[in-house]
Formats: sequence, structure tokens, C-alpha cells
Amino acid sequence: MSAALELASWALLLAGGAFCVIGALGLVRLHGFFPRTHAASVIDSAGAGLLLAGLLLQAGWTLVAVKLVVIGLLIFFASPTATHALANAARERGVPYEDEAGEAPSKR
Repeated sequence: MSAALELASWALLLAGGAFCVIGALGLVRLHGFFPRTHAASVIDSAGAGLLLAGLLLQAGWTLVAVKLVVIGLLIFFASPTATHALANAARERGVPYEDEAGEAPSKR
């Protein structure tokens, strides 16, 4: 593997790891269902996508690369659909976006 390919792979892996850590901090720090849902979707979309891209560069043209692409496509289509379904179900059940004071319900 060339040095440039190795460097690009590690840059993508580190960026994906950073997005996952930032998203995990968002899950802990944010209050309320809807902001936490957004943080979880960032982990899925950006973090997992960058991690898979970095692994894809390291795998080369092998069967492992094909499997990584299939996993990436599954995440690409299933994650936004699941996030939308959860948010829509919460909205239908009456989960408030914010309370009267402008704070998320979990801040009380």
C-alpha cells in the first residue's frame, strides 16, 4: 500500500472516530428526544460512513471491500429511515419539542 493511500485511510478513520466521539457526547449532553435523535443520526451517517471509507481504502480490491460497500449501503438507506420513523412516532405520540419555558422536557 502506498504512503498516500495509507495516509488517506488513516485520515478517514480518525475523522470517522472523531464524528463518533462528538456524536456520543451529543447524546450525553443534549436534552430531549429530538436533539438526541439528531446526535444519533450524525453518528450513523458521518461517523460510520467515514470509518467504512477508511476501511475500504485499507481493504483494496477484495471481497472484503465488496462487503464494506454493502454495509455502507445498508447504513446509508436504513439509518435515515429509522431516524425518521422514530421522530415521526414521537411526534404522533405528542412528545413535546420544548416545554413552555423554552427548555427541553428532560432539563426539568
